[in-house]
Amino acid sequence: MRASLIQIAIDEGESVESRRRRVAALVREQAGADLVVLPELWTTGAFAFEEFERAAEPLEGPTYEAMAKVASDAGVWLHAGSIPERDPEGPLYNTSLVFTPSGELAAAYRKIHRFGFDKGEAVLMGAGRELVTVRLPGTTLGLATCYDLRFPELFRGLVDAGAETLVVPAGWPERRRAHWTLLAQARAVEDQAFVLACGTAGTHAGVPQAGHSIVVDPWGEVLAQAGPDEEVLTVEFDPGKVATTREQFPALKDRVLGLEPPLRRG
Repeated sequence: MRASLIQIAIDEGESVESRRRRVAALVREQAGADLVVLPELWTTGAFAFEEFERAAEPLEGPTYEAMAKVASDAGVWLHAGSIPERDPEGPLYNTSLVFTPSGELAAAYRKIHRFGFDKGEAVLMGAGRELVTVRLPGTTLGLATCYDLRFPELFRGLVDAGAETLVVPAGWPERRRAHWTLLAQARAVEDQAFVLACGTAGTHAGVPQAGHSIVVDPWGEVLAQAGPDEEVLTVEFDPGKVATTREQFPALKDRVLGLEPPLRRG
């Protein structure tokens, strides 16, 4: 399987419409890939909190339409990163979109863990409630977004639902880049799955971005990693390695906690 992670730079002076056109052109250049992945909240920047309300759009809004078309044009499975979604009957959500090579929506995932503690995304957006997987030819994707990477129980849930390749679009800050690499490798090792983590480059809302998008195999080996600047990271990997790894080192079969009620004293 060939995957391309498009690590775009967020230029604060660029309009959303211009960025959509630029991203669409980059996706079209990946024709021939099996899967293309974009970062989190690339239409606004993940730390541009004041832009969320203004830039929010319905699920089937202009970004949806543009990404559906370019997925079809390029003939690729497209994880279109995430957008600030405006639910007409509820709050905003940080919502990821996945399209088939014919441009149909395969899945939408509303980010479960919101970053910011008592400000930013944590108070401006609602929390998703559902784990989402997507079946592709050859592998099943498990969807997570940025801050989700810090919560291993989410990924165990995705594995239990059949995930073999964990896809994590992000807007991860440079000051915590070491955590980004460490956590991507940890999720790959503990879940014996591929991890495809796609971040942003540049600086937005005064926050330098980590870049360094990364692809990790089920043994924790880094297959490819981008640098700090805008870049398309392309890697070929064998999805069959997940089953082989889980057979050779069947640690997942030894799980106890999370499967049975915990033992209690007293």
